[in-house]
Amino acid sequence: MHRVRTVLTNLVPLAPVIHNAVGPEKFASWLLRSSKAVCSVTVSSTRHYNAPVQTEPFLNGSSSAYVEEMYNAWLADPKSVHVSWDSFFRNSSAGAAPGQAYQAPPSLAAPGRNQVPVTSIAPYLGGAPALGGQINEKVIDDHLAVQAIIRSYQIRGHHIAKLDPLGISSADLDDKHPPELLYSHYSFGKRPSPTYSQRLQQKVANMMEHEADMDRVFKLPSTTFIGGKEKALSLREILKRLETAYCRHIGCEFMFINSLEQCNWIRQKLESPGIMEMDHDEKRLILARLTRATWFESFLARKWSSEKRFGLEGCEILIPAMKQVIDKSTELGVESIIMGMPHRGRLNVLANVCRKPLEQIFTQFAALEAADDGSGDVKYHLGTYIERLNRVTNKNIRLAVVANPSHLEAVDPVVQGKTRAEQFYRGDGEGKKVMSMLLHGDAAFCGQGIVYETMHLSDLPDYTTHGTVHIVVNNQIGFTTDPRHSRSSPYCTDVARVVNAPIFHVNSDDPESVMHVCKIAAEWRATFHKDVVIDIVCYRRNGHNEIDEPMFTQPLMYRKIKKTPPVLDKYSEKLIKEGVVTPEEVKDVKDKYEKICEESYVNARKETHIKYKDWLDSPWSGFFEGKDPLKVSPTGVKEDTLVHIGKKMSSPPPNAAEFTIHRGLERILKSRMEMVESRQVDWALAEGMAFGSLLKEGIHVRLSGQDVERGTFSHRHHVLHHQNVDKATYRPLCHLYPDQGPYTVCNSSLSEFGVVGFELGYSMTKSKCPGLLGSSVWRFQQHSTVHYRPVHLLGSG
Repeated sequence: MHRVRTVLTNLVPLAPVIHNAVGPEKFASWLLRSSKAVCSVTVSSTRHYNAPVQTEPFLNGSSSAYVEEMYNAWLADPKSVHVSWDSFFRNSSAGAAPGQAYQAPPSLAAPGRNQVPVTSIAPYLGGAPALGGQINEKVIDDHLAVQAIIRSYQIRGHHIAKLDPLGISSADLDDKHPPELLYSHYSFGKRPSPTYSQRLQQKVANMMEHEADMDRVFKLPSTTFIGGKEKALSLREILKRLETAYCRHIGCEFMFINSLEQCNWIRQKLESPGIMEMDHDEKRLILARLTRATWFESFLARKWSSEKRFGLEGCEILIPAMKQVIDKSTELGVESIIMGMPHRGRLNVLANVCRKPLEQIFTQFAALEAADDGSGDVKYHLGTYIERLNRVTNKNIRLAVVANPSHLEAVDPVVQGKTRAEQFYRGDGEGKKVMSMLLHGDAAFCGQGIVYETMHLSDLPDYTTHGTVHIVVNNQIGFTTDPRHSRSSPYCTDVARVVNAPIFHVNSDDPESVMHVCKIAAEWRATFHKDVVIDIVCYRRNGHNEIDEPMFTQPLMYRKIKKTPPVLDKYSEKLIKEGVVTPEEVKDVKDKYEKICEESYVNARKETHIKYKDWLDSPWSGFFEGKDPLKVSPTGVKEDTLVHIGKKMSSPPPNAAEFTIHRGLERILKSRMEMVESRQVDWALAEGMAFGSLLKEGIHVRLSGQDVERGTFSHRHHVLHHQNVDKATYRPLCHLYPDQGPYTVCNSSLSEFGVVGFELGYSMTKSKCPGLLGSSVWRFQQHSTVHYRPVHLLGSG
């Protein structure tokens, strides 16, 4: 609106209104008449402005006679001269500012950058003429105020969204309402505000005090989509739609993102009228999934009442949420999803998201002996790998839940590394086929440093997985610690802001809102290939585990929880009132799933052993086929091969005349070549020969870590840099043989825990070619760690 006001200010003096025409005098002398130029936003009949000669470049001594002739003709009949002269004489007579008398002819081209046609705001100028006459500054200020409040809702609306299903606290630990928001709790001082922003707040507050102002129509800016196809709305309707989009059960943080395209994309997904509408089939699907999630926990509680299982009671909506992300991602082309999660809700995810046979889950409660070799763990740490048909999209999907230790969030970089490896072996360079999904607890997400380390890998070229969907099960408590004592940031998800990831906070007791943000998250990941966070604000119905007593430390909270009905009961009642389902249908869905659980329980009691292979998250089928697992294959390498690799490592780039390397590096390569010719090796040369021998066999080698490209002690130099051309590099080990395996060498962020976890996950993935295994070496500063599959590599010291 500031631009519009500027345009109006500049255009008003040029309006073709003549109050007192100049008499038949010499035009040149009229132009030269002294007059003080005054800038104003009004056109008065008592004011006249002229354009001095020196400001009009076409006026000079040789053209004065022609100008006078044209002027006299115009006085007699304005139509007798060209329209450009008519415009010039009219503007001059009307008092155009110096240098502004000439008006360019209208253009059919679209308005340029930072330009807007005056006619676009004419309907909203309160009846005042757009050109000529008094410009109503109040109308412009009112439009600016409305734009300011629209932006305030977009930035700060999440602070007053109703996110807590218990209704006892704010998810951002702040019960105060931001003063920028127009809400019922909004208050203003009586004294004039010192800043322009506060003056706008005062003006909007004054508008809201009068009923007539609430029904005034305002033009909508291009940064909002609340109007749909409408270009203008009343103030009352504007506020109503903003409240619906940003202050109900969804609170979105996204205005910190430094991309206008991405911000507008999110605005459209949240603000468009009717964007959250669902048909009856979609609502029935939510109900069915919520029923399975709820009654699975209920069944376990009845059968094993004294067992620790870290149930999902209080956040059962997590299961439909994950399935919504999977459904939408599968629809958009994803074929494999790798997941990592803590212990809470793991058994429910295995049963109802991965569809792992219930018999295998129930046998974990029986403490049976294993029928095969391997190592086990408690049931809420186990992973799995499933290939199944997605019934919603009718497409096959691979789901892997990576095994998790007791160390919270330690699985995060492992999942990312495994995802990156699978993308690499499938040739999925853009992450369109393989994606990762990470589940977090609220206290761990903000408290564990590994979360920050993993987040900072998200956009690094050799570590990105092209977007991860993060889902936080925010039960508003960490074991027994209150959030106000476990984090300093407003939200538990603030760590995600460092990578410009949008954050969607949502009330877990509104299933349809949860499904909407999950759909947005999946589409965001598919569109922009960047991280996104879904913060499901919920509660924990039991203690930290099923035999824990939470009333010791949170008596008021758990008194409220005991009075809160499960979300399944609330949603069932809602759908019954809407006529979507009947009470009989709700009961039938529950009875069918309970029957499935009972049958599986009976079958599980017949089992005498468990099988570790049923719980592998990265199975390598056929690994030992045709091989003797006890026989060690020959690992020697012919000397000719080593000499060839050594010479390649010791040679400058083939186009050495054009590729300028550092002089010191020339000496290093020369001494390295002398060692090869004298049949000697140092550590760096031996390491390169080891890598090269694996590459010759078609094995992918990945060297990752801090400063590994050059080497901490300036000894490796696996990446040569052009001294005169930025980003021009040459990697000798990538040019050993025409049919060699790929070689990846990449400097990492200054992370140790995160990067070593990433490479561990990378090494877990089997390549798509049977028999061709990859090797992953991770290194930090003075030490090295090796992950091998199954080739053993020595790192550098």
